[in-house]
Amino acid sequence: MEKISITTRINQPIDLVWEVWNDPQHIMKWNQASEDWHTVRASNNLTVGGQLLSRMEAKDGSMGFDFCGTYTAIIPLSRIDYILDDGREVSVIFSENYDSTTVTQTFDPEATNPAAFQQAGWQAILDSFANYTEKL
Repeated sequence: MEKISITTRINQPIDLVWEVWNDPQHIMKWNQASEDWHTVRASNNLTVGGQLLSRMEAKDGSMGFDFCGTYTAIIPLSRIDYILDDGREVSVIFSENYDSTTVTQTFDPEATNPAAFQQAGWQAILDSFANYTEKL
């Protein structure tokens, strides 16, 4: 399957964007695709070989899942690569543009849901991240 890419531009400096992306206390505030979901637990060991985990749940308690992966490459303030527990690869690129930062995420799709559905869901989370970060 072909990789999927999403992107957003955030009107904040790259050091703040990097911090908000990686700090579990911030992750729990922005990591949802819609208002009826939330992240109830997050941990992040931002080192090569370290683990990331976000526990995402529907607010009504009807569904939930763990989003887990292992870091394979980290270039501070520039790039993060990781492999999800199901073997799919994800890359996140941070690019500074004067007083804003562009974040581009590229990932392998899973086989269950249509690519357009996955792209929309990941983009919604990235948009939530941008909206949260711009308010800081």
